[in-house]
Amino acid sequence: MKSRLLLLTIFLFTCFTLLASEAPTTVIKIIVTNQFDKPVENAEVILDFLGTRQFSKIKIKKKIHWEVHTNQEGIAHFPPVPEGSVQLQVNKKTYQTWGDKVDVAGEAQTVAIKLAPPQSQYSAHPPLKPADDAPKN
Repeated sequence: MKSRLLLLTIFLFTCFTLLASEAPTTVIKIIVTNQFDKPVENAEVILDFLGTRQFSKIKIKKKIHWEVHTNQEGIAHFPPVPEGSVQLQVNKKTYQTWGDKVDVAGEAQTVAIKLAPPQSQYSAHPPLKPADDAPKN
């Protein structure tokens, strides 16, 4: 009985491993430019794999998270990720943060991102009244 259970466990583990390893992958290339179509170097690009139908069918949670920086041409490369949805985020100190979900498929995919300059801050609340200078006893 124990040997059958062990064989069944090994068989199921092998099947899940084969299903997970046979998922088609995509190489993602990110091109980051500014409002003047000039490349943005050293921008932080974050990629989180959100999932695919194949992984959700067999209830496998495969955590994929990469953080890379763009080169002098504003290009960032990622290793192959499984086809499906990814969350991309681009951060650079002198620009607004950019983020979006992207569906990836095929052998290679290029995503062009244009960063905008920062906006001025605003508040939904009226300015505070100045405090009285006289101490209260």
